[in-house]
Amino acid sequence: MRPEAGGPLRLLRGLLRPWAAFRRRFPLPAHILNRLCTMLVMLFLLGFAVFGLMELAPGDMVDQIMIQQIFSEGGVGSALWSREALGTEQLAARRAELGLDLPFYAQYFRWLSRVLLHRDLGVSLISRAPVSFLIASRIGNSLALNLLSLVLITLFSFVLGVYFSSKAGTRIDWAVTFFALVLHAFPGILLLILLQLFAAVTGWFPVTAYPPFPFRENPAGFVVSYAHHIFLPLLASFLGGIGGTLRMIRATMLDQLGQPYITSLRSRGIREWRIYFHHAFRNTLNPYITGSANLLASLFSGSLILEIIFAYPGIGRLMYEAVLQEDINLVLANLMLISFLVLAGMVLADIVLALVDPRIRYGKE
Repeated sequence: MRPEAGGPLRLLRGLLRPWAAFRRRFPLPAHILNRLCTMLVMLFLLGFAVFGLMELAPGDMVDQIMIQQIFSEGGVGSALWSREALGTEQLAARRAELGLDLPFYAQYFRWLSRVLLHRDLGVSLISRAPVSFLIASRIGNSLALNLLSLVLITLFSFVLGVYFSSKAGTRIDWAVTFFALVLHAFPGILLLILLQLFAAVTGWFPVTAYPPFPFRENPAGFVVSYAHHIFLPLLASFLGGIGGTLRMIRATMLDQLGQPYITSLRSRGIREWRIYFHHAFRNTLNPYITGSANLLASLFSGSLILEIIFAYPGIGRLMYEAVLQEDINLVLANLMLISFLVLAGMVLADIVLALVDPRIRYGKE
C-alpha cells in the first residue's frame, strides 16, 4: 500500500519541482505570478457567489424585468394580455431565450465563457445597449476622479506628515492632529450634503459635477468647466481620505525617528534633512504602499454616494441606476469590474512594495 500511496504524491512533487526551482531563482516574478493567479481565483469565486446570491434573493426581479420589456415591445396591444399569459408563455420563452431558466452555476459558466472567449459582457436588459459600451462611457470619469484624489491625498499627506513629525509636541502639531482625526471620523455623506448646500446657497460652484456639453464640442472650454464642476466633489474625496493617511505617515515618521539607527546617524554628524528624507522617509513608504490599495478601494466605494449626490456620470452612479432598474447584466459587469480594479490595486501595491524595499525577498526561505 505504501508505494501506491506514495505514487500520486511523488508525481505531484515532480510536477511542482520546476515551479519551486523557478521560485528560488526568481522570487519576485514568482510572487507576481502567484498573486495574479490568486486574483483570478478570487474573481472566479466572487462571480460564482454573486450568481448564487442572486438566485437566493427574495422575490423574482427577473420576471418583473421581462414583463416590462414585453409591455414596452408590445405597445398598446400588450396591455390586453393577461398576467397569467405573460407568466406562462411569453415570460417563459423570454427566460429560455436569455438562459435565465438554467441553474445559477450554469448561467455563471455561460456568462464566463462568453466574456473570456468572445469578450462580450452582454446587453443591458433595460436599455438594450451593450454593457461594454455603457461601462466604457463611465469608467474613465470614475478613474479620473479617484486617481486624482489619490494623488492629491498622497502628496499632501507626505508633505504635511513629514513636516509635522518634526514639530511633534507643539501647539500646531496638536491642532493638525486634532483636525486630521476629525476629518477621519467625519461622516462622508454628511460632508457631501454640506458641500452641496454650500454650492446651492452661494452659487460659487455648480451643484452638478460634470459640464453640460461634450468634450469634442469645445475641448479647452470643457477642461476649464470640468475643473470648476469637479472642485467640490474632489474636495470632499480629498478631505475624506487625507485624515487617516496623514496620521499614519506622521506616526510612522515619529516611530522611525525614535529608532536606534537614527540616533547613530545623528551622532555621526549627518545633517537633519538627510536623516529625514534619505533614511526615515524611505521607511514610511512601506505602510503607505500597503494601505494605498485599501485607500483606493475606499475611494471607489465612497464615490458611489458622491456620484449620486453630485450627479457625476461615473461607474458608481451607473451601478446605482442598474440596481434601481434591476438590470442584472449591468450589475454583474459593474461588480466584477470594480472587484478587478480593487484586486489589481492590491497586487500592484505588493509589486511596488517589493521594488521599493530591497529587504523584501518574496519566496526565499
